Amino acid sequence: MENNPEKTKSKAQKEYSQHIKDKAALKMNAKKGSQETVWFGLGMMGMIGWSVVVPTFLGIALGRWMDINFNGNLSWTLMMLAIGLTLGCLNAWHWIKKEDKAMHESKNVDAGKDSKKEEHTDE
Repeated sequence: MENNPEKTKSKAQKEYSQHIKDKAALKMNAKKGSQETVWFGLGMMGMIGWSVVVPTFLGIALGRWMDINFNGNLSWTLMMLAIGLTLGCLNAWHWIKKEDKAMHESKNVDAGKDSKKEEHTDE
């Protein structure tokens, strides 16, 4: 009779073991792409920055043009600055959220591959 420790583990122990395996897989993936991470991080910061700056500057330019062509009591430049900044921040937030979702999905796919490999090696 074979003594298999996997069969005697409780549900909580199995979940904790799986959590540790997932964390280890995540760290291994991070080590594999460690040189790309620096450049990817800098690129992401630049992308986020430009996604905020461009709509803000476009808002300022449009507001300035409106101030010159449409006289009034309101400062179109300030209003368009606020609108451009808001749109830029929403754009950056949406982009970051999309990238975060893609990272988590790839992490889950990688963890699933690792657990499938382990299942086949246990047999």
